[in-house]
Amino acid sequence: MHNDTYNQRAMVVICMEWIPTISEWQGPVYLRIVDALATDIASGRLHRGQQMPTHRALAATLKLDLTTVTRAYGEARRRGLLDARVGRGTFVSETSARAPADIPFQIKVDLSMNVPPQPMEANLDTRIALGLKSIQDQSSFSAYLNYLRPGGSNEERDVAAKWLRTRVPNASADRLIIYPGNQAILFNALLALTAPGDVVITEALTFPGIKAAAEKLRVHLIGVPMDADGVQPDALRRACERHNPKAVYLTPTLHNPTTATLSPERRKAIAGIIRKAGTFLIEDDAYGMLEPAASPIANLIPERTYLAVGLSKCIAPALRVSYLLVPDAAAELTLRSNLQATTLMPAPLMVALVTHWLRSGVANQIIQAVRNEAAGRQKLATKFLKGLPFATQPNSHHLWLSLPRRWNSSGFLSHVARHGMALVGEDTFAVGDTSSHAVRVSLGAARNRAELAAALQFIAAAVKSSVASPQIV
Repeated sequence: MHNDTYNQRAMVVICMEWIPTISEWQGPVYLRIVDALATDIASGRLHRGQQMPTHRALAATLKLDLTTVTRAYGEARRRGLLDARVGRGTFVSETSARAPADIPFQIKVDLSMNVPPQPMEANLDTRIALGLKSIQDQSSFSAYLNYLRPGGSNEERDVAAKWLRTRVPNASADRLIIYPGNQAILFNALLALTAPGDVVITEALTFPGIKAAAEKLRVHLIGVPMDADGVQPDALRRACERHNPKAVYLTPTLHNPTTATLSPERRKAIAGIIRKAGTFLIEDDAYGMLEPAASPIANLIPERTYLAVGLSKCIAPALRVSYLLVPDAAAELTLRSNLQATTLMPAPLMVALVTHWLRSGVANQIIQAVRNEAAGRQKLATKFLKGLPFATQPNSHHLWLSLPRRWNSSGFLSHVARHGMALVGEDTFAVGDTSSHAVRVSLGAARNRAELAAALQFIAAAVKSSVASPQIV
């Protein structure tokens, strides 16, 4: 205990003595301070949660007027580098996420979108800048501003296949297509495998994106019952025998919304069912990189699996880069043709950036930082939701919270929305009738752990009470 106290005091002293080197930067002095701050965070000289000098102390050290330092700190907060805590001071932010500027004013904490957190350790701003600079130095941006081959170049696919082989040993570039996100993969896979009126089987609760794609293509989805461990093999077998589906769509790892992750035994059973039924599996591995020990079902039936691996849940949604592994050359030709007809190609510059990260190992470093932050947020959830029934996994970005009988999901969602919070209920995910009575809480959507802790505390109070709770502040 004595050592811990000593270390904490030492850390505060180090932070309070932070002196930026602003002579290396150009532009107004206040921006030079911000640039020096960003560099020291990226280099590890400053760490998340560390206290900064007061405005007056830093102004005195740098021999500047107080207004300049105040302006610098304000700009650093706007960029997500610093957090100001009332009565305590200014601290290095734990996340690079900015406060959203375009959500409705009444929603103060939006936990409805299932996005990865942006921990400072991921260092996305700096890594994007450095990655783009490397691309510019090697080939110039103009090389990526024209129409390129749909599905990626041979080199880009080679790099991606090598990266995927850590989880899919038989991944090969000739069976890999690069898409602008998993949603585009799902739409194009359904387009290739089905015709209007065909049946596709999925879990009883499933990703809303597959529901939207099926509706547009007039494909009929059939939901299969689930339990705490995921889709039930016997129910899947009966559904295949009864409906003769053209495909089965599953999210076996960190299922959205329930977080269920299929055991190796269930994966083996499901692979056998799909092979016997003579159908195809569309395996959504959006969360697989957060749980790398979970082997995709594609490893058991590669000849019958369309495996979608995206970066939206393990790095950032706006990259819009995903990889599709198809069963054979004929499927590759069909899916590449579908891609060309629907979205033509992913953004070449984004693919080049991601390829650079995969090749250099930066992608894995970012994913590890995101995974660590997800685990930290799950520990917060365990603390604040103690005693409440919810399903989750240690590395998941979300949890599935069951509601007591006095709350139906629509009423609960309306209640928390009136008090400044957005969540998602089971109707969004349901395929047909469902007995589920729960809401999804997306932990990664909170800008930082302090905001998440307050939100979880509010949710716990709301679940336990049938009367209005205090508004979120």
